[in-house]
Amino acid sequence: MRSLMGPAASNLYARFIRPFLFRLDPELAHRLTIAALSLAPPLAAPADPPELATTVFGVRFPNPLGLAAGMDKDARAIAAWNLLGFGFAELGTITPRPQPGNPRPRMWRLARDRALINRLGFPGAGMERAAARLERAARRSRAMRLGLNFGPNKDTPPERVAEDYAALARRLTRYADFIVVNVSSPNTPGLRDFQAPERIREIVAAIRGATPAGAQPRPLLIKIAPDLDDAQADAICACALDERVDGIVATNTTLAREAVGVSAPYPGGLSGAPLRERSRKMIARVYAATGGKIAIIGVGGIASAEDALGHIRAGASLVELYTGMVYGGPGIVAGIKRDLARLLAREGFRSISEATGAAAK
Repeated sequence: MRSLMGPAASNLYARFIRPFLFRLDPELAHRLTIAALSLAPPLAAPADPPELATTVFGVRFPNPLGLAAGMDKDARAIAAWNLLGFGFAELGTITPRPQPGNPRPRMWRLARDRALINRLGFPGAGMERAAARLERAARRSRAMRLGLNFGPNKDTPPERVAEDYAALARRLTRYADFIVVNVSSPNTPGLRDFQAPERIREIVAAIRGATPAGAQPRPLLIKIAPDLDDAQADAICACALDERVDGIVATNTTLAREAVGVSAPYPGGLSGAPLRERSRKMIARVYAATGGKIAIIGVGGIASAEDALGHIRAGASLVELYTGMVYGGPGIVAGIKRDLARLLAREGFRSISEATGAAAK
């Protein structure tokens, strides 16, 4: 696995592995990739430059670069994400019960735009299978920070959605370093309606009420869409402050096409390079609306250290990628961290926290 890190790995991926994978259906390529990565041994992570370490919502991260939700929905490759050098991984979206997701085809590559479109609809094995894998990882003395991304089953009635989140919290809290409430996927009908403040309050109360007796409550974050208007974003931020939510993940995939310079007939959420600026504007909006009092995980269009630092300067304390790795390969992680340390030094920042929100100051 160590051969999958660094410039040589990126060249190997670009010349041989990516052309092979891109001949396959995108979802099949994804499944094969996860199957291969699930074989990684639980070895120690590579050391990071000390200036990349950061503490966010009381949790210490060795570096700010995380794996975005969607890549490892069933917690199958935890050891690989650690070995590749991620500072943390956000696993999921996990649902209470297994479900197949939406009908195929449901994933498309836009190679010219370095983007993906998906309408997967939370396919997964459910929380019991995830719990079994997380328990095995814990027994193997994993040191990696893990966020668990929760979502409701597609057939759960709207009036019982909060119960799904509570069931997930009750079963999986012990394995999480933080919890992300996914209310912004465009691929589950009606889910984005739960970004309304009154719905967020209901879900937050349900999760907090479901924390097992004697268990330490975990930081709670809300994942929002990039397609919110300013009034909607500000209302969510006000709600997050009122409810003392620990963070906001900005953003999920977008339904927009023309607004991000992409014309594609496929339904579903768009991720990758075309989402970068839209995501960054939402990060800046959230940072301003909360006065920097709530941590932000910036997601969308990250494929380089410059992309990562741009999100951080806009207000993110941590950043995540997924589509960037599809196009850049697993060696992208080491490259971003190396270059990010150099960029911080060049711009006079001694730490990630110093750079957070610098563009707004």
